[in-house]
Amino acid sequence: MIEFRGVTKQFPDGTVAVRDVDIVIPPHKTTVFVGSSGSGKTTLLRMINRMVDPSGGQVLIDGTDVATVDPVRLRRGIGYVMQNSGLLPHRKVIDNVATVPMLRGTKKREAHAHALELLDTVGLDRSLADRYPSQLSGGQQQRVGVARGLAVDPNILLMDEPFGAVDPIVRAELQQELLRLQGELGKTVVFVTHDIDEAFLLGDQVVIMQQGGKISQAASPAEILAHPADAFVADFVGADRGKRALHLTEVDGRSIVVDADGRPAGVLTS
Repeated sequence: MIEFRGVTKQFPDGTVAVRDVDIVIPPHKTTVFVGSSGSGKTTLLRMINRMVDPSGGQVLIDGTDVATVDPVRLRRGIGYVMQNSGLLPHRKVIDNVATVPMLRGTKKREAHAHALELLDTVGLDRSLADRYPSQLSGGQQQRVGVARGLAVDPNILLMDEPFGAVDPIVRAELQQELLRLQGELGKTVVFVTHDIDEAFLLGDQVVIMQQGGKISQAASPAEILAHPADAFVADFVGADRGKRALHLTEVDGRSIVVDADGRPAGVLTS
């Protein structure tokens, strides 16, 4: 379990990125931080592995304040996947995936064998193991990034807008792949995005951030749509417009679900 207690982050220039945040991230679920640029969502994520330290308050993992843990040791035990994959361009795919296990003392042969298994896990052919990142497509690079994040079998997987730099078709494929992996592995996933549709698709818990680093609402997607906390949340998720505002109409005896613009969205079945 990850817990933020009264967490604030103010940078030297006086900018307050996060203000007095209290939230619990449940284990073995996916929590998504969503908001516009400057809402503090990435800052919160990076506090978990001490890439950013809070100005006040505590971040705890299973009751232990991360400020008391050596940051290098902490980071080597937490998976981290970022936008544009962050792969080392001069290393082959197999070495990228095996990097952290080898830093932790795993022998090269064992680390490479596990790396190949992880390529299987994320849906990549093992023939890609000896290629360099520049020889892969954007979607393949992101899958390698996920494999690297899983290489030490972490309990926690941090994902900072990992699918933001790929085209919509590949993004949809990667989203489904993450849902499959989470169903199989049951990690504690903390995911950052600016896309509310992605947040609702992936998140068991969705945390909506507003400017100034404040949490507007933290709940399941269904709860947020049913009971937006305030006007900001309702507007942000589009609860009363477009494809969110669905209603039923009868067509030739069938119940058709249509959106606010009258476009068919589906068929209601018993």
